[in-house]
Amino acid sequence: MKITNKYLVEGLVFTSYVLFAMAWVGGTASMNSIMQSMHIDSLASASFISGAVTLAKIVGTFCAAYLTLKFGVKFAFLISALLIVTGIITPFAPNYELLLLSRFFMGLGGAFMIVYFNPIVMKWFAPEERPVINGINAVAFNVGTAIVLWGMPSINQLTGSWQTSLLLFSITSLVLAILWLFVKYQDDNPQINAGDTPEVIYSYLDGLKDKFNWVYALTYSGLLSFYICLFTFYPQAGISQSKWVIGFGIIGTIAGILYSRKQPLRLPVIRSSGAIIFITILGLSFCPIPWLQTLCAIVLGFFIFFPITALVSIPHELPKMTGQKITVIFSLFWSISYLVSTIVLWIFGKLVDINNGDYLSAFILISILSSTVFIGSYLLPETGKKQELSPCEA
Repeated sequence: MKITNKYLVEGLVFTSYVLFAMAWVGGTASMNSIMQSMHIDSLASASFISGAVTLAKIVGTFCAAYLTLKFGVKFAFLISALLIVTGIITPFAPNYELLLLSRFFMGLGGAFMIVYFNPIVMKWFAPEERPVINGINAVAFNVGTAIVLWGMPSINQLTGSWQTSLLLFSITSLVLAILWLFVKYQDDNPQINAGDTPEVIYSYLDGLKDKFNWVYALTYSGLLSFYICLFTFYPQAGISQSKWVIGFGIIGTIAGILYSRKQPLRLPVIRSSGAIIFITILGLSFCPIPWLQTLCAIVLGFFIFFPITALVSIPHELPKMTGQKITVIFSLFWSISYLVSTIVLWIFGKLVDINNGDYLSAFILISILSSTVFIGSYLLPETGKKQELSPCEA
């Protein structure tokens, strides 16, 4: 049996990353239990449990392109899926070191996988279909996060414990990895390659010299830093409204997909969303009125993901784009973004420790950094093309 339907392939890719998100955030949601079992009382030290995954993503996303050149996209994706399964060790790790190791390898798998979204989309889907599929893939992590943040207590009740829940996530990931073996991944797929630009060499060195890659990554890095802090530390700070950010992010992504299909220009939606993101993060972090915090969380969740389809479409629409080049671009995009967020995650926890549990200075830091989306919108190239008006419309 071979899987040749592009929508089944996309289903495997999407669900695999959803399960990664569930395993990662499920471990984070069980942070208090893990801290108690490991006798960890420092927030900065605890941040390394989540930071181990983030650190792995720096290494993994940077090396992902090399893995595809060595083994091909199909087997590179399989390796990433099997690495995610190593999260099976997390709920039963006997010591802190093995816990960090399991989280690191799981994060490494997630790092590889997120980079492979783009060459897989380029391989299986025609150019006019790619923005929609990219938008769907962009919400995969959010879907997994929402399932855990909204349903982890019910899942734990069903399975009997948080350890069993995490075990179930890993076993399901293993099943999907086995199914991926049946995907018929051909490099000469005529449906996609027709009309695509012939492959040219675009090395890591070329990517590091390319100003676009730095602007592109730094534009997203502040938002990614906030997003990780959101479900890692905000609940511990007593801001329970963070779950609304996750939930409405799914709605925002769907709206962003629909919007991007009708409005081809990319920068206006990124710029306006960036401004709203900054304002609502201020409201969520500092507003003392619960209902207003909830409103900010809802609006924030929507607008964090509303521009994502436009943002991830930009590299696909650059001139002379190829599967090899886009793999390098997103490899650098994620590695730089996660490098920044790993540093920010540790500083955030350290600021809380230094201030004896007070989150004020940490919230100020993360709010300022969230403005990178708005700033970056003035530095990125506009790859969308205005729709020409017909004579009667003009």
